[in-house]
Amino acid sequence: MKELVIISGKGGTGKTTLAASFAYLAENKVLADCDVDAADLHILVHPEVLHEETFRGGVKACIESSRCVACGLCRDACRFAAISQDFEVSHFLCEGCAVCFHVCPEDAVILEEPVNGRWFISETRFGPMVHAALLPGEENSGKLVALVRNQARVLATKQGRGLILVDGAPGVGCPVISSVTGADHVVIVTEPTLSGLHDMDRALELVRGFRIPASVIVNKADINPDVADSIEKRAGESGAKVLGRIPYDSAVIKAIVQCRCVAEESYGPASTAIRHVWDRLEADVL
Repeated sequence: MKELVIISGKGGTGKTTLAASFAYLAENKVLADCDVDAADLHILVHPEVLHEETFRGGVKACIESSRCVACGLCRDACRFAAISQDFEVSHFLCEGCAVCFHVCPEDAVILEEPVNGRWFISETRFGPMVHAALLPGEENSGKLVALVRNQARVLATKQGRGLILVDGAPGVGCPVISSVTGADHVVIVTEPTLSGLHDMDRALELVRGFRIPASVIVNKADINPDVADSIEKRAGESGAKVLGRIPYDSAVIKAIVQCRCVAEESYGPASTAIRHVWDRLEADVL
């Protein structure tokens, strides 16, 4: 079983657009959407939820008024100003550090595990998918990403599927680290801008830290060929293989408007390039 993770150093590079097309082209796979803070792969693959569970990834403090004597020790100790004058704990300000729990002389503070989000196993038109969504303002997305990947492995093992195709989170933070840890190969999608070059550098540095082989795809490459050349040169110097360039194509926008992936909707320049990139991935990586 191989696990292929698609990430980008920043949002908006076309990562999910390419992931959806790869999902259309790949066979015998399980999909996993690990962009749990802003999941959108489901828009293109149309999942039907088969199984759903809550996710609890941390703790929040709560003060029992029947035990509280209003001594103020918890409020003085809280660095996040999460406890009000009438000793109510703000769910959004509380960081779950448990200082108030330890300083309270009356044992009036309890630590609860609130629901932070939900995760799902669904059937899509391209095969099974594990995905999730954090509730607004909630944290611990890294833990939820790890849960999604683990459930995808369980599902792939149970169904005898040879590939887990992961749409990872953008950036280089905790959700991305959780997305790539232990993966077999990482594909970094970037665009030909100076910020795209910089963000690709950061993503490559992150992946190198985990000693995972990486490849690079330059999306919308023809809008700035000079920077695209610089990206390919920098990727090569970093030991990453350049899988190809995807040209700008208005057919991509039309496909997304129709909630479809470009590989199934068109045989134009972008679709043709995506198919060539996938052929290289299958030949060289999978």
